[in-house]
Amino acid sequence: MGGLFDPSRLSQELAELKTQMEDPAVWSDPKRAQTVGRRISFIENRLDLFNDLKRRIDDTEGIALLAEEEGDISLFDDLKQEVQEISEKINALEFETLLTGPYDSRDAIVTLHAGAGGTEAMDWVEMLYRMYSRWAERKGFEVETLDILPGDEAGLKSVSFSVRGDYAYGFLRSEKGVHRLVRISPFDSNQRRHTSFASVDVLPEIEAEEEVEISPDEIRIDTFRASGAGGQHVNKTDSAVRITHIPTGIVVTCQNERSQHANKLVAMRVLKAKLLALKEEERLKEIENLRGPQKEITWGSQIRSYVFQPYTLVKDHRTGLEVSSVERVMDGDIDDFIYAKLQQDAQQAVSE
Repeated sequence: MGGLFDPSRLSQELAELKTQMEDPAVWSDPKRAQTVGRRISFIENRLDLFNDLKRRIDDTEGIALLAEEEGDISLFDDLKQEVQEISEKINALEFETLLTGPYDSRDAIVTLHAGAGGTEAMDWVEMLYRMYSRWAERKGFEVETLDILPGDEAGLKSVSFSVRGDYAYGFLRSEKGVHRLVRISPFDSNQRRHTSFASVDVLPEIEAEEEVEISPDEIRIDTFRASGAGGQHVNKTDSAVRITHIPTGIVVTCQNERSQHANKLVAMRVLKAKLLALKEEERLKEIENLRGPQKEITWGSQIRSYVFQPYTLVKDHRTGLEVSSVERVMDGDIDDFIYAKLQQDAQQAVSE
């Protein structure tokens, strides 16, 4: 097996990490020990998968040679299926080994906001929410809605949700940006073609309390009555929570849970994730480690376009990858786009 998966490099990294774990200084820093331990577990698991795949390849080659020598064509269908399964597992293995960022192993918090396009854009947010939910189901990940604001007529103005699973953030971080929809609007009686936009923000979930410290003096907590669907209890009590982080101006709301306490806990989770992202951005700027010029997330700088009419096409403007089956993509089949961007980032990192 070739490609991006390099077992010798991973074996060398594993040996170096195990040597680090022998240093008492690592264990004096719980966060560092946890990070190193998680990476060791990840590499060991992937090397086990590699060795298992190597054995399957050897066995398949042996059976193929035997079938050829004996002229037994009855085995060809089984061999074809085995080769296909091995190929898929190899691709998945290479895919996952690209996830080497400091927060890639974390769960993810995803926020979608409607942009230009009115009701059409709000419907687009709901479509994207379904797409990412379906993708998570394919991965065996868990999705939890954190905050949701319904549209006035249809769709969603915004929605925040967590995606829980191994390396959820690593997979989803490349989805951050503006997503563009082109289709005949179902809300236009004249059946005209409309262009709509939605922004996707992806943050790593906070695991350890000490990573982001928030003083009570730095936040203002407001409560209000939740709006939209949610049942009588949600709509008739001041259960919704808005937290404002005064030093940065970051505002987080949550109104999806039944109790004020639960909404406050969720809002704090999201606030910590946003502050961690801000901290990481500042760190990257300080060491001048940003890869190339960074586009602002504006409605004119989409990272991907989804065209339903007059033809069907999904195109990623960063990697150039195009897929003609927009229905398949909207049903959650987005791994090709994620993998292409991770591969592009890895190649850029090597060339720098």
